[in-house]
Amino acid sequence: MSPKSTRLQGRTTLVTGSTGGLGVAIAKALAAEGAFVVVSGRNKERGDVVVAEIRAAGGRAEFVAADLGAGADEVRRLAREAAAAAGGQIDILVNNAAVWGMPEPTAEVSERVLLESYRANVIAPFLLTGELAAAMAERGTGAVVNIGSINGLIGGDQSALYSSTKAAVHSLTKSWAVEYGPRGVRVNAVAPGPIATERVVDIADELAPVLARIPSRRMSTPEEVAAAVVFLAADDAANIHGAVLSVDGGWAAV
Repeated sequence: MSPKSTRLQGRTTLVTGSTGGLGVAIAKALAAEGAFVVVSGRNKERGDVVVAEIRAAGGRAEFVAADLGAGADEVRRLAREAAAAAGGQIDILVNNAAVWGMPEPTAEVSERVLLESYRANVIAPFLLTGELAAAMAERGTGAVVNIGSINGLIGGDQSALYSSTKAAVHSLTKSWAVEYGPRGVRVNAVAPGPIATERVVDIADELAPVLARIPSRRMSTPEEVAAAVVFLAADDAANIHGAVLSVDGGWAAV
């Protein structure tokens, strides 16, 4: 089976955190549009499964293991090895990997959890973008798509930590658009609401009162969010810079 379209034919992409959940859907959607995908995460066995599924559908992919919470050296190693696996360069970076904590009162968040969240959700994409977007800018072309969150757009009870990391991602998106846009690199973000991944489906009862109030009355599917990522990565979005595209069923509007 060949890719369903050629919108991203000839492009290479790195999707962090693509061994599970939303990241898998993003990796598969990019591959289905013709991109060579570097799948990345901590678990090689799960990564190899994703690569095998992409190849079985006619796409192209390789796996590069990385723990983005491990520090700058690990992030820079991923940038080098991902580019090498993709034939020398990365054209599209999707900063998807993140630590998602359960709601917790601010006063009860430990310093360890605070630092772990910022390392994975803010520092790692900051460093990785610095490595790969700079190389894109030298070539005069490229795209970065950050995965933000509804939590970065609205307030939430006991979600100060996670929300602040995603608000930082939204802010970085705009700053990077200004920094890299004049040199041919588009930087945008997708801000999902609840996504019907296995982990979130398990707490569907808790989300039911919120979902009942939003326009769509439901969660997004991983594929719907992935479609937004593909749009921002592709030439369809050629003059879109610094946007934060909500895929949340209208939650941010109410």
